[in-house]
Amino acid sequence: MPSREAPSMDFAFTPDQLALAETVRDVLTEHCPASALRSERLPAWDRLAAVGFFGLLVPPEADGLGLCLVDALPALEETGRACLPGPVVETAVVAPYLLPGVPKLASGAVRVSVVPPGGAGAPDADLADLIVVAAPSTRGRDGGAVVVGREAARLRPLPGPDPCRRLSEVTYTESTPLDRPLAPALRAATVATAAQLIGVARRLLEVSVAYARSRRQFGAPIGSFQAVKHRLADVAVAVAFAAPLVHRAALAVEAAVPDAGLEVRAVPDVGRDVSAAKAAAGEAADLAARAALQTHGAIGYTEELDLRFWLARAWSLSAAYGGAAEHRARIREALAGGDLRRYP
Repeated sequence: MPSREAPSMDFAFTPDQLALAETVRDVLTEHCPASALRSERLPAWDRLAAVGFFGLLVPPEADGLGLCLVDALPALEETGRACLPGPVVETAVVAPYLLPGVPKLASGAVRVSVVPPGGAGAPDADLADLIVVAAPSTRGRDGGAVVVGREAARLRPLPGPDPCRRLSEVTYTESTPLDRPLAPALRAATVATAAQLIGVARRLLEVSVAYARSRRQFGAPIGSFQAVKHRLADVAVAVAFAAPLVHRAALAVEAAVPDAGLEVRAVPDVGRDVSAAKAAAGEAADLAARAALQTHGAIGYTEELDLRFWLARAWSLSAAYGGAAEHRARIREALAGGDLRRYP
């Protein structure tokens, strides 16, 4: 009998998805250079809006493109690679899930920030027109959320490592309840943040490799030393491992989006896939940051070197929407089926 081969599956990004990412990279290269991070809060925001970036996930009936999260992943990675300031994930990803009918959302004219459940603060809330504040979940159930206008919000700056991603504590005098489930939006935000972390890690690796090739010690480039080569190779392996997990998580999130009746579809292991992506991407970015610091030596953390912006972004995004330890605990619980006696 002739053998039957299993059908092959191609998880590579499509030419259209890569072309979109290339367009975003070109815009950010021109309008969000490292020098802009020192003086501007929203560099390239209007330019990205002009190419449709903030309308990627917005429904067509609200002037958006109606694409899926996986379509936007390479473009989101580019925003991390450029260390783009502003509430990018919250406006481009969370808002289309929770506020799809808000006018001018697709144009980027309305900026959105989010206080996640248990979150320390809202990123770039002082730049936002609307702030989504998540209510604490109870007994594993979605606690819902409210949306707060800029005029009703009271902001208190919070300390943080990232000067281009400022956190604020949010209190408010009035708010409007949201009638859409919060969990799918938070999962999408977590995956989008993981994609940004992949971009940060790739940029840190590129900069470290370039410096290792040019910096000479004992008459040879430091990149020729095994200790340096192995450390940078470990970063490359970590990024190569994390990126497909982010891709898979985006597919799982899209499969679990609410239907027209706002009922969340049951997709096995979507939470596990999201946690695996965020944990792996955060750890890859953290490893890239530590390798960059060690490769550059004492100049790596100085004010004069632009590297510090990407170091800070790696640390701040690693903690956003749950750190690696929190997500690994969720993975352990999912794999153990709730019985953690064998997994202390």
